[in-house]
Amino acid sequence: MSELELARVHRTMDAYIARRRPRPEIRDELDIGYSVENQSVIVHEDRRLYDGSRMIEPVAKATWVKTQRIWKIFWMRADLRWHGYEPLAAARTLDKVLEEIDADPYGCFWG
Repeated sequence: MSELELARVHRTMDAYIARRRPRPEIRDELDIGYSVENQSVIVHEDRRLYDGSRMIEPVAKATWVKTQRIWKIFWMRADLRWHGYEPLAAARTLDKVLEEIDADPYGCFWG
């Protein structure tokens, strides 16, 4: 990803996370965030466990395919591997990916 593309991704994701985060008073128990790894953006939940440690659990992944100019969408199944999200395998914009993750019509992302 170029620096311009990366800046656009961070701007889009920061706005998404700001809209989607839980209320401030419970963020110590449950929060969401994202990371950028190479060509992929990973949305994750951050939960505090009973022993006080933290668990980062991936929710969804979108991978930019520059040659096709699309975002491929993935979800993590019980086998802890990323699988293509068949209802909408790809989208032209990251905003469209985030709309699908929010809608979650099949319960693949948020349960």
